[in-house]
Amino acid sequence: MESNIVRIFDTTLRDGEQSPGATMTAAEKLEVARALARMGVDIIEAGFPAASPDDLEAVRRIALEIGNSEDGSPVPVICGLARTIEGDIDKAWEAVKGAAHPRIHTFIATSDIHMQYKLKMDREQVLDQIARMVAHARELCADVEFSPEDAGRSDPEFLYQALEVAIEAGATTLNIPDTVGYTMPDEFGALIAGIIKNTKGIEKCVVSVHCHNDLGLATANTLAGIRAGARQAEVTINGIGERAGNTALEEVVMALHARRQVMDLGTNIDTTQLTRLSKLVSNYTGMSVQPNKAIVGANAFAHEAGIHQDGVLKNTLTYEIMKPETVGLSASKLVLGKHSGRHALKERLISLGYTLDEESLNKLFDRFKTLADKKKTITDADIEALISDEIYQNEVIFTLEGLQVACGTMGLPTATVRLAGPDGETHIHAAIGTGPVDATFKAIDAIVQMDSTLVDFVIHAITEGIDALGEVTVRIATKDLPAVMTAQKEIERPCTFGGYGADTDIIVASAKAYLSAINKMLASTGKYGPVETPAVQAVAG
Repeated sequence: MESNIVRIFDTTLRDGEQSPGATMTAAEKLEVARALARMGVDIIEAGFPAASPDDLEAVRRIALEIGNSEDGSPVPVICGLARTIEGDIDKAWEAVKGAAHPRIHTFIATSDIHMQYKLKMDREQVLDQIARMVAHARELCADVEFSPEDAGRSDPEFLYQALEVAIEAGATTLNIPDTVGYTMPDEFGALIAGIIKNTKGIEKCVVSVHCHNDLGLATANTLAGIRAGARQAEVTINGIGERAGNTALEEVVMALHARRQVMDLGTNIDTTQLTRLSKLVSNYTGMSVQPNKAIVGANAFAHEAGIHQDGVLKNTLTYEIMKPETVGLSASKLVLGKHSGRHALKERLISLGYTLDEESLNKLFDRFKTLADKKKTITDADIEALISDEIYQNEVIFTLEGLQVACGTMGLPTATVRLAGPDGETHIHAAIGTGPVDATFKAIDAIVQMDSTLVDFVIHAITEGIDALGEVTVRIATKDLPAVMTAQKEIERPCTFGGYGADTDIIVASAKAYLSAINKMLASTGKYGPVETPAVQAVAG
């Protein structure tokens, strides 16, 4: 590995999916993995196979389909997480062994507080567990990563000892997690420097960093660790993850890209795909990206203050340290309208980085023509919103066929919804609500007949103007689903599902988003096909 290249280890599908409500189906995880590979991620941590049979199967599919190449082109390492337990390690190997480059990632806590209260183990027992289980993983797989959980609060001398045991047992990557986001950048940088200086055999391994954002320092700590000598960064798209989240992939990658003269380091990431992948993960999880989010937020390249606008108009370098095109943003207009043909649309999609099969292209073309009848100007953002609305609807059980809403100050808000059901019949229901969206959701609930609670509802315009295309993301929760499996036991908890919709009519967009989430919820019951049970995963990192 080149010494000036930082390997990007993406754990969106494992640690990121541990965000409350961020659970993805196997099909969605596969699509995200495909996008990560296309962007140039070096290692994809696809899941925690011991968490549930569904998670094992999802990791196995990613290993087979994303971790191999028919034409010999480079593919990412596919990694599965395991506790230092033989059964976990065996399941991780079962899941990843089909990849051209498989990896087992195993972990155990090394901080006194974790050993005493969580593990109920002393230091000698932990060292023995590391030696036996890393060796077992190495017998199965040539690429083994070891993480001392809660390293940021571990005694450094004991940490060196634990890492040396892991190296002797065959670990090839040593990941140093700030599991609870506790350290300051100077502390974390010093910790990495101390490990590199004091751990015997460290030169045989890649040193990795995995930071959490509890104090808002995840990116700063990751960069401090990299400056101290780490050459792998564990990150997630949009920084999603446990509690306050993980280090954001886009922030680390663009910090190294924009400040190359200071860091003298780079990555293998195609940065022009960052915005598209951010949107993909946001729509699949139902977790909206805050407007002021660095790199991929809606306001990241927006300027409202007069002084800023004047400076940017004179020279963009006055207030922009990156070009929007570098992260995949485009301000160009499509010269397409209601008279444009399918071929023109296809060529524009290719230029935007999308390849659709004929069936999907035909569906998108029909929706494009409908939109073109409503809008005079079609932009790239409009097209991407149409694509989002088309490809992010994986589970189709109920389909929106019609919606009519009456609202205002003169009467009660009323919505009439017509849905095509799984039985092939058309279902129509009218409902009254506190507003048009509430009435629409109540009408859908009456047809679906499954209780859920709306926990998040976000709406914004894609483009400018009175004819703007709007998009909606929602998250719903329900207690009506079967118990889910953790790595240790079966527990009851509400399951949360995200949905996305786009339309020039924002009420229609809301109905699409809500129905998308409802369909995922219904699919998870097993009534309409195989169950993909959300897995509550063990924390490592």
